[in-house]
Amino acid sequence: MARRLAHDKRANLRKRVLSAAVLGPLVLGVVWLGGWLFQTAVVVTAVLAVREWVRMIAPGPLGRSFYLSCSAIALVMVLDVAAGPLVAFGAALALALVLAVVPWAGSARVTGADRRIAAFGVPYVGASCVALTWLRSDPGVGMLLILFLLLTVWANDIGAFVVGRGLGGPRLAPSISPAKTWAGFWGGITAAGLVGGLVALVAGAQAPLAAVVLGAVLAVVGQGGDLFESAIKRRYKVKDSGQLIPGHGGLLDRIDGLVAAAPVLALFQAVVGSRLNWL
Repeated sequence: MARRLAHDKRANLRKRVLSAAVLGPLVLGVVWLGGWLFQTAVVVTAVLAVREWVRMIAPGPLGRSFYLSCSAIALVMVLDVAAGPLVAFGAALALALVLAVVPWAGSARVTGADRRIAAFGVPYVGASCVALTWLRSDPGVGMLLILFLLLTVWANDIGAFVVGRGLGGPRLAPSISPAKTWAGFWGGITAAGLVGGLVALVAGAQAPLAAVVLGAVLAVVGQGGDLFESAIKRRYKVKDSGQLIPGHGGLLDRIDGLVAAAPVLALFQAVVGSRLNWL
């Protein structure tokens, strides 16, 4: 039994590495090209992510909650392109309210708290995707902002995994995600801060230390997003949000940290970042 488990873990790790080797360059290429290709990729990601969100809460036959939530996030992304991020996010909140409280917008299998959680997926995913398109649209540092975000989130994931598995120790949140440790938490923060500073140095930024601090902050936020999704999965007794990516599970399983971190970076950039010349 132990030998079989070890074999399964190695096979799963190989799938994870292969998937990352294929998807990583593809994502970076889309970020590099930007424009309509990037916007299209974000729209598709938004719809797939909300699809997985609702399916976690309401598996089985598709109902109105599923179709209306997917339609709502698609409308939010269209408004983002046509009218800008503030209108799009306002629409996400309004549509979520409709999905949560209007009787016709729900379904017989999704009621009460489950219905409100399902509706929350629209602004939750929508805020992240709107933030991504806004960050990339900056004509000066848009591409660098997205690269900084992606690389720090990835560094956080890798650092947390490697250090957590290597050192073990006390559990970070055993009732939510038993595999996560405090060692992994600090490993992810350290890796994200270092990678953030490196990106700033390569870009010739005047304040690379600010990038180190921001990378670490995004790591904390990203791990919070990871734990939040883990709590949702535990509530609904599902292991993965889906089966879209071999070795990784669903799309949300891979972008949970990004979903949480993207709005924070956008808010920082909008309020003070553009004046700090940190990147």
